[in-house]
Amino acid sequence: MSPLPVETFPSLSEIPSCRHVFINRIPGLAVNVEREAALERLKLPHSSIREQLGFASPVTAEQIHGKGIAVVDESTRGAVAGVDGLITSCADVCLGIYVADCSAVYLVDPEKSCIGLVHSGKKGTDLGIVPEAIAMMHSRFGSEPGDIVVQISPCIRPPHYEVDFSAGIMAQCRESGVKKIHDSGICTASDLERYYSYRAELGKTGRMLALICLNGAILAG
Repeated sequence: MSPLPVETFPSLSEIPSCRHVFINRIPGLAVNVEREAALERLKLPHSSIREQLGFASPVTAEQIHGKGIAVVDESTRGAVAGVDGLITSCADVCLGIYVADCSAVYLVDPEKSCIGLVHSGKKGTDLGIVPEAIAMMHSRFGSEPGDIVVQISPCIRPPHYEVDFSAGIMAQCRESGVKKIHDSGICTASDLERYYSYRAELGKTGRMLALICLNGAILAG
């Protein structure tokens, strides 16, 4: 059996209170179509992978390249309109973000047992969506920035893109008081066998899926 097309990040794997995964390109699946059609084609393989790994059906974000953050709980279902980031302290909630060049930014506070997942590309970074999520984790859950672990997923980087927004995210995190900041350092446009890239594939491609949940999240479809 072929290994699953996924990766995890050491910075998060060592935190016992949460589980995460980053689902990469699905080998052999044709996704050279518009976003919604691509997501429809990805629905079955993504569901199969997350079920094999024991992740519940995720709450996702509409992803409008803004700075909106939603606080979600057990009653939240599907995609939350008008936001690009999600935070929760509920053990029965899985968070999901789709990316193809933009970064999925994972946030974990092991002390207050809460998590966040943010979609941040150039626009979101310019708007400060990650600092917004950090501030909301503080106001809603009592998180101290110094306790939060931040992990930046693979995303597009120079020379394939004119802006190094991952560096901007790291700088914003430091300014917010975060001390544990990790970046995968991987460029999505540099490895099209492993990742989807909106820029390199001229807008018609699939999406990677970032997932995170607190331990205790139940498998639910």
